[in-house]
Parts: sequence; C-alpha cells; structure tokens
Amino acid sequence: MPLINVVVVLIVVGVLLWLINRFIPMAGSIKTILNAVVVIAVILWLLRVFGVLGSLSGIHVGK
Repeated sequence: MPLINVVVVLIVVGVLLWLINRFIPMAGSIKTILNAVVVIAVILWLLRVFGVLGSLSGIHVGK
C-alpha cells in the first residue's frame, strides 16, 4: 500500500473520530472506550500494513 494511501486513511479515521467525539452526545466513559478501540485498531492495521504483524505470525510459543 503506498504511503499516501496510509496517510489519507489516517486523516479520514482521525476526522471521523473527531466528528463522532464532537457532535454525537454520549457519556465520557463510552467516548474513552471508543477512542481506545479505534486507536488500537489503527495501530494493528498500521503494523499489518508495514509488515511487522505479518512477520510475527510465524513465531510459535510452546509445542
């Protein structure tokens, strides 16, 4: 995936998260959980895009 696509996706996700946090009324705890879930999902996606997560799938623990 080209770097420009990664940047565009990050900008779109950031703007959507900002719009949700700004204009949709919800409890603060729910916003915190939503933000954490989105950040974790984006980090996992970035790791997969840059090939870090794919290389870890070959590692086995135990038998």
